[in-house]
Amino acid sequence: MQQANDTSAQFDHCIIISRNVFAKKLEDYGASWRIMRTKSITDQLLIKAMRIRSIEEKKNHKVDEGIHPEFIALVNYSIIALIQLAEKPSYDVNPSVKKVLSLYDKYCNEAKSLMFDKNHDYDEAWRKMRISSYTDLILMKLFRIKQIEDNDGKTQISEGIDANYFDIINYAIFGLIQLELNK
Repeated sequence: MQQANDTSAQFDHCIIISRNVFAKKLEDYGASWRIMRTKSITDQLLIKAMRIRSIEEKKNHKVDEGIHPEFIALVNYSIIALIQLAEKPSYDVNPSVKKVLSLYDKYCNEAKSLMFDKNHDYDEAWRKMRISSYTDLILMKLFRIKQIEDNDGKTQISEGIDANYFDIINYAIFGLIQLELNK
């Protein structure tokens, strides 16, 4: 991994890892997730984030995978959720791989752009945070999304569902970067 403060390269490194997992699962399962409604994807994200928190609190895990793959899953499921918001659920679970990966890349680029805008304003404060704080922020975002979903997607003053998914992507990437730096 790059220097401790080369955010762009670190972000790209974590996205390459996440995209490779996504592409391999796309090859194994197709786009079976295309049938999922965003509420179901939100719940899947909640399961992943709660598992990370459980491992953080218990300091061990019984299933062979630790928190690293769960942060990757948070990135990938958040991108799936963004795709589903835009494309709507479908029984066509075999769209072109090229199209799916193009959408994946589109949302990664949007997340990276948002991350740089926020980094400008916050001076990369995320680097001083604990990984467990990213987990808590992700969980908070998921409970916000669930509330917005329960309100039929309507908000009075708050950001929409998509903004929260983008934030989850970035918090998960921050977690992956910190895990890589602490190896």
